Amino acid sequence: MDKRLRVGIVGAGYVARYHIEALKRLAEVEIVGICDLDRDAAQRLAKTYDIDLVTSDLGELGARQPQAIFILTPPSSHCALTLRAMDMGCHVFVEKPMADSVAECDAMIAKAREKGLVLSVDHSDLFDPMIMRAKALVASGACGDLVAVDVWRSSDYPPYAGGPLPAMVTQGSYPFRDLGVHGLYTLEAFLGQIDQVDIRYRSTGRSSTLKFDEWQAFANCAQGAGRIMLSWNIRPMLNRIVVQGTQGVIEIDRFLQVCHVRRVLPGPKFIGIVMNAFFDAVRDVFRIPWNVLRFATGRLRPSPGIQSGAEAFARSLLEGKAPPVSAEDGRRPVALMEAACRQADDERRQELEARFAALEPADVLVTGAAGFLGRTLVNALRRRGQSVRVLVRRADPRLSSAVQQVVIGDLGDPRIVDHAVQGVGVVYHVGAAMGGGPREFEAGTVWGTRNVVDACLRHGTQKLVYVSSMSVLDHAGRDPSVAMNESSALEPHPDWRGSYTQTKLVAETYVREAIREHGLPAVVIRPGQIIGPGSENTTPNGTLGIAGRWIAVGSPAQTLPLVYVDDVVDALLLAAQTPAAVGQVVHVVDPATVTQGEYLDGVRRKRGADLRLMRWPTWLLLSLAVGVEGLGKLMRRSVPLTRYRVRSLRPLANFDQRVARDVLGWVPRVGVRRGMEGMFGDRAVTPAEVVTTVSDK
Repeated sequence: MDKRLRVGIVGAGYVARYHIEALKRLAEVEIVGICDLDRDAAQRLAKTYDIDLVTSDLGELGARQPQAIFILTPPSSHCALTLRAMDMGCHVFVEKPMADSVAECDAMIAKAREKGLVLSVDHSDLFDPMIMRAKALVASGACGDLVAVDVWRSSDYPPYAGGPLPAMVTQGSYPFRDLGVHGLYTLEAFLGQIDQVDIRYRSTGRSSTLKFDEWQAFANCAQGAGRIMLSWNIRPMLNRIVVQGTQGVIEIDRFLQVCHVRRVLPGPKFIGIVMNAFFDAVRDVFRIPWNVLRFATGRLRPSPGIQSGAEAFARSLLEGKAPPVSAEDGRRPVALMEAACRQADDERRQELEARFAALEPADVLVTGAAGFLGRTLVNALRRRGQSVRVLVRRADPRLSSAVQQVVIGDLGDPRIVDHAVQGVGVVYHVGAAMGGGPREFEAGTVWGTRNVVDACLRHGTQKLVYVSSMSVLDHAGRDPSVAMNESSALEPHPDWRGSYTQTKLVAETYVREAIREHGLPAVVIRPGQIIGPGSENTTPNGTLGIAGRWIAVGSPAQTLPLVYVDDVVDALLLAAQTPAAVGQVVHVVDPATVTQGEYLDGVRRKRGADLRLMRWPTWLLLSLAVGVEGLGKLMRRSVPLTRYRVRSLRPLANFDQRVARDVLGWVPRVGVRRGMEGMFGDRAVTPAEVVTTVSDK
């Protein structure tokens, strides 16, 4: 008879792999399946760890007759899933926090008692090797009588990647529910039961994901005072605990997995302080490299507390013992933080709901209005007497005073984009991600454009003017002798170029498909590199910015596809008012010839010693790319520099501007020559030259 413990996994997020790795090391445990609404994520885990069943239905997992269920999903689902698992007759090990409320915790505990099943919570930090060592030192008397314990932690979260807003965005208390719970049970592990706790939070405005990104908790415990400091802004990252007593101080660094013990030494106090610091430094010279080696060879496992906690729960079931963390232990932190978390949630909910206040109809909506092009466009629209609504991620006092309506929200959020589009005649979609990782580009560019297009179709918008990019064109494979026009080849390998090119091409394709298949009244504008006051801080085409230095690649005689910002705005306004432009793709590039060397000379005059510029021949960067590519293959990781990217640095040139001229009636009003004179101080561009609006066609 098979006496192995049959376990089902619910949740395929990042912690799941640590639980699975721990269970896989136990010969007495069999994982019978993985259940997650995201079947792709579950499938990847199942393939990695050779697990047969992948399902999005808990009932199908139950058909495999698991004896225990590991619930590794977001806290809002813990209660419902636990109750269902216990109705299936399964013991439950649930991730922290146990649930979102005390009422839910009580329902879970009641069900476990009713069914005679084991319910335990993953308080993984209690199984961290350094915390266990610190507790053993305290028990041995290394600190004397305890006085206080401080928990310091900084963190970050994956950026929002678009779609319906996740809990980390909508739930004000999300950071403390996620990490504060660790601090609360850690304080009780050292200092005994918490009698009273004061939890405070604030917003710095630095995080685009979290509303409240700084948290503090001050606790009165049975044996001393505890303090928790959580930050999503402090860098470099911290994960430290300081245990303070009458005879010594223990400081552990959980990132480095080192433990410092500073005792009272005989002799003068100053000498004792120096000697403690000296001995710690000497030990660290050996301990830290040793831990790095252990981690690299697999002897020190990642997230050791999570793995040890999962293993301890499974062993307790196999041996018929009480679980290492009881359900009542899991309930306590939830009860301690419930009031403060509810208050933070209410504040966040009210703020988000206020964003959907009813709006009067407006002439235009501008996305990306806080950016370089967007600000200039808004000013031009206001001078034309149009009522302007903007969608921006953060409140901007300058915009608030310049436009009639400001909608706060993320382009990746379908609901807020729909709210912003409703009731406007023309949408200028200028916004897109300009930096960050793949998730930021996915949210700001792909999801943002999809949301705008879908909302325009839903609300019957009169005209969408979409600002694309020349990056969607084939740079590496083009023939310089052939004129560039709107039918020129698109980038054949966008994934080789990077997230900006990849997402811009996906977004433009979505717009053009909506034009072709759904009759979307839209115009696609592909501007050249936009210049204007302030753009001297942005690298021009064919130039890399690395560690504060600019590296110009190739010949200084290569020409740049430049266009002055006011002239781009003119093209956008013409696109909105020209019926013949609907369905068109239009290149907007100044016909004047400006070389890369000439432009960089102007930037050097403007910025002076602040500009650290060097020029590399293309062959040198290609040679470097060969080495970087080889290193990437060895490490099995993507790299930022490849030969294809180097070849794609070559600026586009030789543009045929007939569509811009004949369809839009566009010609540069300011021009890059006059614009550069104003930018670089050679000649001032008068207000009349910049402010004049284009005439109606």
